[in-house]
Amino acid sequence: MVYLVEDFFSIQGEGRYVGTPSVFLRFGGCNLKCPGFGTYEIDGEPVEGCDTLRAVDKRRFGRSWKPMERATDLIAVVQRYLDPLDYRPHVVLTGGEPMLYHDDPAFYGLVGWLVREGFVVTVETNATIAPDFDRYRAYEGVTFAMAVKLANSGEPMKKRVKPAAIMALAMRGRDSFFKFTLDPSVPTNAGEIREITEGFANEIYCMPLGDDLHRLQKNALLVAEFCLEHGYRYSDRLHVRLWNREEKR
Repeated sequence: MVYLVEDFFSIQGEGRYVGTPSVFLRFGGCNLKCPGFGTYEIDGEPVEGCDTLRAVDKRRFGRSWKPMERATDLIAVVQRYLDPLDYRPHVVLTGGEPMLYHDDPAFYGLVGWLVREGFVVTVETNATIAPDFDRYRAYEGVTFAMAVKLANSGEPMKKRVKPAAIMALAMRGRDSFFKFTLDPSVPTNAGEIREITEGFANEIYCMPLGDDLHRLQKNALLVAEFCLEHGYRYSDRLHVRLWNREEKR
């Protein structure tokens, strides 16, 4: 059983494929809390965590998550967006942490279908969970956007950095890349990024923390300067630039 939080058609706002028309499927559940990424108010109560709490906090939002038991149900969700188009968009599987479902028959069935049909598939992941690539071969056709969490996430290193999982996703996925979220108000240790990515030839993107236009504007230039200093690729958050927090639906 997998839980689908939402699905929508928009442009990719981050990373290598920024600007690309994409079908997004957001799955519920995450194995990290990331309290360092901000405090939000829900029903008058302050809550710490990422900017997609609706996909992480099952206690508060789980009633709206859609249970999906079969791959055909998920494929039908994607197909609904494809039918009016005369071109093939990318497909992005995000969360939460979608790799919680890596061995679920419905989730893997969707991945297998997408790869067989020739879609460019990106899985946005915190890179703490990797599949058995020898058993689940379709994942070799998936690009993993490895958003490994840094100290600014508020998570302990042993929980957020899993070297074996990073190795598998980086080496066995299709053109997988690193994507780090930086908060200029918390000094970023460039050595931490180097340590995580040492020995890999995968592209490294850094993007500013900012789930609304004000926070993005405040952080963007400093992160761009960090990229210039250390030789990393800058990734903006284009969906925030265009729609100020909300993706185009």
